Amino acid sequence: MKIILKEDISNLGYKDDVVEVKSGYGRNYLIPQGKAVIASPSALKQLEETLKQRAHKLAKIKADAEAKAASLEGVSLTIAAKVSATGAIYGSVNNIQIAEALAALGHEVDRKIIYIKEAVKEVGTYTATIKLHKEVSVEISFEVVAE
Repeated sequence: MKIILKEDISNLGYKDDVVEVKSGYGRNYLIPQGKAVIASPSALKQLEETLKQRAHKLAKIKADAEAKAASLEGVSLTIAAKVSATGAIYGSVNNIQIAEALAALGHEVDRKIIYIKEAVKEVGTYTATIKLHKEVSVEISFEVVAE
């Protein structure tokens, strides 16, 4: 079933994308939650007109994302965590702690757009990806140290 997304959904697509999903996922979750609409011919025509009108606004949003990516380029973070005698962290480091560390440096980033590839459960150096726009993402490195 083809649907038009009304908001960004990780691992599926971005707002105003036309994507193919299984009918149960579309009808039972995405459409009732207001996250998508069925891609009927009239809805596709309306989407095309909306995108045409918003083209200059989208270019500005992308330029802002590129500027923010340039400011985040080369940023490295140090996150302190409670550690056991073997070097394992109690709990794990997640995107919330990374967002707070970035905020302390003066970079306001929403925690929902920060992705960490592997689970951070030991002291060491890791990388996180910040997806600022569907075409703009930046990788930052962070080091987990004992508290």
